[in-house]
Amino acid sequence: MSSTPLLRLLHFLLLLLPAPLHDYCFPRLSSGGLDVYHPLILFAGFGCPDLEARLTEAYTPSVPRCGALKGKGWFPIYKFNTLDLVEHDYVPCFQEQMALVYDPVHNKYRNLAGVETRVLNFGSAYGFSEKQMVPDRENLCLVSLRKELEAVGYRDGDTLFGAPYDMRYAPPSEGYVARVQKLVEHASSKNGDKPVILVGHSFGATAVLGFLTSTPLPWRNKFIKHLLLISPPPPTGFTLTITQLTSGPSVFQIATVPIMELRPLWRTFASALLTMPSPVAFGHKPLVITKHRNYSAYHMEDLLLALGFTADQTLPFLRRRTLEVEAPLVPTTYIIGGGIKTPEQLVFWEGDFDVPPENVYGEGDGTVNMASLLAFGKELRRQQERNNVHFKALAIANATHAGIVLEEHLLRMVMTEILQANR
Repeated sequence: MSSTPLLRLLHFLLLLLPAPLHDYCFPRLSSGGLDVYHPLILFAGFGCPDLEARLTEAYTPSVPRCGALKGKGWFPIYKFNTLDLVEHDYVPCFQEQMALVYDPVHNKYRNLAGVETRVLNFGSAYGFSEKQMVPDRENLCLVSLRKELEAVGYRDGDTLFGAPYDMRYAPPSEGYVARVQKLVEHASSKNGDKPVILVGHSFGATAVLGFLTSTPLPWRNKFIKHLLLISPPPPTGFTLTITQLTSGPSVFQIATVPIMELRPLWRTFASALLTMPSPVAFGHKPLVITKHRNYSAYHMEDLLLALGFTADQTLPFLRRRTLEVEAPLVPTTYIIGGGIKTPEQLVFWEGDFDVPPENVYGEGDGTVNMASLLAFGKELRRQQERNNVHFKALAIANATHAGIVLEEHLLRMVMTEILQANR
């Protein structure tokens, strides 16, 4: 895509943001303000949901110590203090028990036999936690946004809710879709049958979009007031997805454990292949460069094989890559960052995919490439407008993928859009 059409497309999507509303000046009908607000459900990013596991008699551990908790009920396997996994030498067992198995016959992923998992604190806006315990990151999992919402009158379990998910699966499981449907209906019923606002950031935006497109349109029209997609990882893909497959998952970490050690586990996740770069966004541009061969978005299957994936392991990608972007067909605000140096091409000159690549940078939000964000936004707008459904796209200059819900001036812009969606 040449620079001129890209700029035209950016101009097409970009709407100037109004100045932040003074002190979130939104009209209230009572002193507490709760009866004026539509209930709201948060969907935080990839590493934010907390998971528990349970080992049944069907589980056969690779080493005896991994079976120590068999038959002893639920235990935390991916929660706030991941350092516990390291201190108890449980990381190898963690990798075994968190891995997914792909069933090519039914085209589904499942846990290892004898391993059961569940999401903690479903329904609560407090059901997300940053796993690294790193200063300045404790507010990453929509904690800052939750605090802002509480400051204007939202209350957890009353008008404010959360829908944590199992980040390993993509799209959301049928069980998750049914659970969120019930949560939406509960939130609406608890608030005078008002329709609900859904807010998803990063992979949480992917989860909420997958949820909505799995529900009947009449149900959406009745129960959904507005959808806010903030920095979504588009199905049109982005280059960082390849880096995560080669160098390990920067979005899924264990305290003090090098992410390269988590690469085998990461490659078992359905979500790991969800956002492979698409020709729709990247065309024939070389995305991976080696001495002997370049790989464009048209060659992702070949790249997976070169990375060591078997033919069976590439099947989920092959079966999904023909899926088209599906708009939610509810009033939607699409908020993205931009103007940030973002890896666009990866150079493995010697063809060794076990070493970190040299990055060639382009524009994006620091995580997702602008070409993909724009292609996704353009298709969402086309479908929404074709069906006469409201769609608003906002591109915020110098906003990073995570910073858009962390930095105060950016968070204020997001809050402005949420409050406008309440009208």
